[in-house]
Amino acid sequence: MASRLPPAREGRSNVHGYLLYWKSIGDPGPRGTVVMLHGGPGATHEYLLPFADLAHEGYRVVFYDQLGCGRSELARSPDEYSIDRDVEDLQALRAALGLDRFHLIGSSYGGLLAIAYTLAHPEPVKTLVSVSGLADVPLAVREMQRLKRELPAPIPAVLDRYEATGEYQHPEYLAAVQEFYRRHLCRLTDWPPDLRYSFEHLSLPKYGTMNGPNEFTIQGTIRDYDATARLHEIRAPTLVTVGHYDEVTPTVARSIQEHIPGSELVEFPESSHVAFWEERAHYFEVLRAFLARHP
Repeated sequence: MASRLPPAREGRSNVHGYLLYWKSIGDPGPRGTVVMLHGGPGATHEYLLPFADLAHEGYRVVFYDQLGCGRSELARSPDEYSIDRDVEDLQALRAALGLDRFHLIGSSYGGLLAIAYTLAHPEPVKTLVSVSGLADVPLAVREMQRLKRELPAPIPAVLDRYEATGEYQHPEYLAAVQEFYRRHLCRLTDWPPDLRYSFEHLSLPKYGTMNGPNEFTIQGTIRDYDATARLHEIRAPTLVTVGHYDEVTPTVARSIQEHIPGSELVEFPESSHVAFWEERAHYFEVLRAFLARHP
């Protein structure tokens, strides 16, 4: 968009004894409010800033950093990092910001969180958008292990060797991980600064507790999460988006779309995990059309 975005308001609200950072762009209007959920678990909201363009369409767009992430406070104990806690933090932040009903958009783990929140609190959710999200973590893990095996030699052998000894920080292992990321996390030659920022400021306490050492080695507390059996309960109009080369693969996206009644699935042919960066114009054409169908 050539025109400038409306001014942003930002602050930190007390949520269950911690200060959570939020940023709101645009004013409430007839188009309503969009709430953005970042991934990780442990990233920051910055990589989602392309969605601020929705403010040009008359939406208020609200970003925030989840507990332990970005400019929000760290939890005092790793035991506080959980899906249930993130769900209830969003519900409390909604009250603190005076949000009524809203469009809920979640990326990666944020897509899982959006689904978990909608199942726990369906009333506020006007629409649900899963952006390379997941509902069945074991399925996502199996798919990422398949992608790992399909990497060119000798990368799979390098990954296996260091994983067998738990040497997740060995330089040779980290170089092999980057090859996976270049194919399945972001295929752009130069990663956008906002995406690099979120990746470089990943909250290791939260990521390590809930996820694990990297994207495809999920050993943390979310490893057994599977909401598939409850997806049929979701009644909010739902859009599921995925990249053709996504680390959270089209198979995972289809497993969500097939179980949510009336939901839509769009696969972006040139993208991996961040289609809203990799095919930005096309992505927002699809998103704006979906939101317009459900005012």
